[in-house]
Amino acid sequence: MRLILALIIGLGAWTAQADESEWRPPFITTPPEVVERMLQMAGTRPDDLVIDLGSGDGRIVIAAARKFGARGLGIELDGTLVKKSRESAAVAGISEKVRFVQGDVLVADISKATVVTAYLLPALMVKLQSRFIDELAPGTRIVSHAFTMAGWAPDRTETVKLSGRHRGQGDESRLHLWVVPADVRGVWRADGLQLRIEQNYQRIEIDGASRASLSGRDIAWHKDGLDFRGRVEGNRMVGELSGRAIELLRR
Repeated sequence: MRLILALIIGLGAWTAQADESEWRPPFITTPPEVVERMLQMAGTRPDDLVIDLGSGDGRIVIAAARKFGARGLGIELDGTLVKKSRESAAVAGISEKVRFVQGDVLVADISKATVVTAYLLPALMVKLQSRFIDELAPGTRIVSHAFTMAGWAPDRTETVKLSGRHRGQGDESRLHLWVVPADVRGVWRADGLQLRIEQNYQRIEIDGASRASLSGRDIAWHKDGLDFRGRVEGNRMVGELSGRAIELLRR
């Protein structure tokens, strides 16, 4: 009995030590065709700042600068990979357009991003989800390789067929795109018109409207025979209502 008890105590001590040690997610590289398609899905442009969360060897950030002319920031926990990324950027001649920092994606500043890319495990995506909504500007594009978010449906999903089998993912990859939506929930009024909008991420419903859509700051709806297309800026919604300019204010 004492031997069994000793074994149990010893096992418990070993488990506690293992829990206290740092655990890092596995590093699996992103295939080149997936890197390019992620940046294409995001509509990456020269005026974008692409932040790659868990940037690994830096290939997404480097491709964003080389092929799309964007600025880039890679955030990676592994210092060895950060060093390798900086060396690769220097060889590619784009060191002035990109930065790589060693840090934790859960606390790093991502607020300046216009494009966010990620190949992170679901547990990390769930933890980042509220930060995406709270800290990123409406219209920011998020592209995830393989993993989705809880309750926030992607705006678009694509399957990329790979030229060959890739370690950790076989011969195809799934990519998901989200556009951070503006906050439009509430009551809006103008010139005798009143709208009550309910919102679940980019999906919106307007009382009495037969259709309504939201993408970033761009909003459109059809109600009582009237068509509206416009943009949301804080508590203002500005656009055209069946051919005439109109501004609605949220009360």
